[in-house]
Amino acid sequence: MSTSAPYIPRAGERAPRPDRYRSTRRAELKIWWREIDRVLLFLVIVLMAIGTAAVAAASPASANRLSTATETLPDLYFYWAHLRWQIVGLTVMFGAAMLSRENARRAGIMLFAAMFVLLILVPIIGNEVNGARRWINLGFSFQPSEFLKPAFAIALAWTISWRARDPNLPVIAIATGAMGAVGMLLMLQPNLGDTVLFAGVWFALVILSGVSTQRLGLVLGAGAIISCMTYLFYENGRNRINDFFAGGTAYDQVDLAERTLLAGGWTGSGLWLGVRKMSLPEAHTDYIFSVIGEEFGLLVCGLIVLLYLAIIVRVLVRLVDEEDLFTLLAGAGLAALIGGQAFINILVNLQLAPSKGMTLPLVSYGGSSTIAVCLTIGLLLAITRRNPFLRRNSPGLWHRLFGQEAQA
Repeated sequence: MSTSAPYIPRAGERAPRPDRYRSTRRAELKIWWREIDRVLLFLVIVLMAIGTAAVAAASPASANRLSTATETLPDLYFYWAHLRWQIVGLTVMFGAAMLSRENARRAGIMLFAAMFVLLILVPIIGNEVNGARRWINLGFSFQPSEFLKPAFAIALAWTISWRARDPNLPVIAIATGAMGAVGMLLMLQPNLGDTVLFAGVWFALVILSGVSTQRLGLVLGAGAIISCMTYLFYENGRNRINDFFAGGTAYDQVDLAERTLLAGGWTGSGLWLGVRKMSLPEAHTDYIFSVIGEEFGLLVCGLIVLLYLAIIVRVLVRLVDEEDLFTLLAGAGLAALIGGQAFINILVNLQLAPSKGMTLPLVSYGGSSTIAVCLTIGLLLAITRRNPFLRRNSPGLWHRLFGQEAQA
């Protein structure tokens, strides 16, 4: 049998090395592409594309409103800025999606600790914008509460998942304490909208943890008491609720948003042909859904609602036979963040809820908010990764939670 002679390098010459890193990296990318939820990724990209067109439509109104006597902003100022933020957001999203489930969990917990500390510092060293102190400057300005959202869902899911190892651990009490601390810090800013959103995520995870009906009733009762106390003693929340039920005038933000939304009819007035948007405050952020209604029509608004519903349903379908409690809770919590924020924003634009100062995720213009939402999607993609060829023999944790009577 003949064998090839071994390679002997000459003086000053090195033997060629096999490009193992490139082949290994390519194999990892193939595995990642096979394991992530490509349907969810497609729905997110479609929403971001709609958001790009929506910001282009809203940019002239916001640029005109924010221009001063000394500086005139170009009509597409926010559109080009939005494209830059979307590039950063997509980079963050795909970077987070590349993480393994364990690394995504660790990243979420560390992010929660960091953002919670910054949330404590916001009332002390934060910047006040539009009457609220929500921003902090560490060389660049951002809202810690935006990045706390995905971290909160993951940290809460991790805490409640201890229940699977030891049912006697007071995980619900710990999660409730964390929710109370975050809620108080948010209300100091004041930030009632995010407080409601965080509470909704906490409530969803508590239900999915399998608490008994008795404890669930106690939770609902406590929530009702806290809501009443918030109205009685929290001036910012009381004023917003009173203004909402008193009815808006032609110059009220929520009323203007509804009028703008309905002005375009079913098919809209056309891109850059809207008129009412020019008097709408925050047209490129909080009230971009109304701009979409005026220029692209109610049919496109309905499509956006269906896309959000499709994202939520897709995540739930992905989790329906999930056996790991942390994955179930974290995936559901992250999906609740996206769906809850979209739901609140759309209700405000329809004049069905008081103004919250909350953007429409994946659609509205934003800096830190766009990056934070993309981070949320990236972590969701990472946590819901699974081998498509793996078949589960057990009925799954979802069925174990709801297929039989939950134990206390």
